[in-house]
Amino acid sequence: MSIQFTKSDFECISDVLDADFVVEECCYRLVLDNKKDQRRLVLEIYPDISIGEKKGNLISVYTNSSHLQLHFCSGFVVSKMLGEVTFVSDEGSHLSGLIIEKGAACNVYANVDPKILSGDFTRLGPEVMLSGIALSLTEDILHEQENGTASK
Repeated sequence: MSIQFTKSDFECISDVLDADFVVEECCYRLVLDNKKDQRRLVLEIYPDISIGEKKGNLISVYTNSSHLQLHFCSGFVVSKMLGEVTFVSDEGSHLSGLIIEKGAACNVYANVDPKILSGDFTRLGPEVMLSGIALSLTEDILHEQENGTASK
């Protein structure tokens, strides 16, 4: 299931990341500069575009050393306290997440088994634990999507 990004969604994301979106042809773009740590990150959100034969939301991130994409973004969670936005793509049996931090850092987790989000993290190996903890913020929106009551 896909979400429809609204003006208030972009305002909320902008508020948490402390940067303003610029509307370009078919995307919303913001730039995060962290001069102290010498990091720069560009976030682009392409709402409801053609991706192959389907339509969906594309989240694209550019840094000095990488280019990351999350296809078919189905929801997002903002955390003012953590200063980050987590975008998620739920493909049923697996999910992927892209976390953008206010300090111009990002993390990606791909093909994660959703069962580990609500399990006992202490039973997971340390190499798996981080993805479960990081994406556990999205658990509520995933349940809402299953029940047909999805918010963002």
